[in-house]
Amino acid sequence: MDFQGIHDHLRAVRAPGLVGVDEPRPPIPGEKHGQFKDPGRGGDPFAIVDPQSIVEFLRVCRDDPRLAFELLIDLTATDPKADDPNLWVNLNLLSVARRHRLAIKALLPKSSLRMPSSTAIYRAAQWHERECAEMFGITFVGHPDPRHILLPDDWVGFPLRKDYEFPKEYHGISCE
Repeated sequence: MDFQGIHDHLRAVRAPGLVGVDEPRPPIPGEKHGQFKDPGRGGDPFAIVDPQSIVEFLRVCRDDPRLAFELLIDLTATDPKADDPNLWVNLNLLSVARRHRLAIKALLPKSSLRMPSSTAIYRAAQWHERECAEMFGITFVGHPDPRHILLPDDWVGFPLRKDYEFPKEYHGISCE
């Protein structure tokens, strides 16, 4: 099934939390040959989901026989700009049986970086969520093991956020 078919099916079954979609768009030509007013957006189309409904949405994606997304292949986050008030949480699902995939994004305000853990639906989310918690400061409510896996427990800040300022030193060790 292609993205449009997946989206139509998610709408038909009223998948909880489905907010909309964003599809790639071609660039808008500028005034001179070869220049563009808007560079467009490349990449894969993705479903936009309310972060507080992510567990119910993923359950539909996994359990609906027409979708059958049995694998979570990635869960990460992106911080578009330092002054942007939001982060995107990005998930990618794969159905080996149906031979299709789905990209999902959930918008989280930086003032409240909390969303339910997806580990009850996909066990692979455990490692991904731990990394996102350390690198972006997202709290995954209900995560079974929120310990750090990359940074020391006393590390200050979230290194993959655009507003992060790298320390000059950590416990007497130069970070420059």
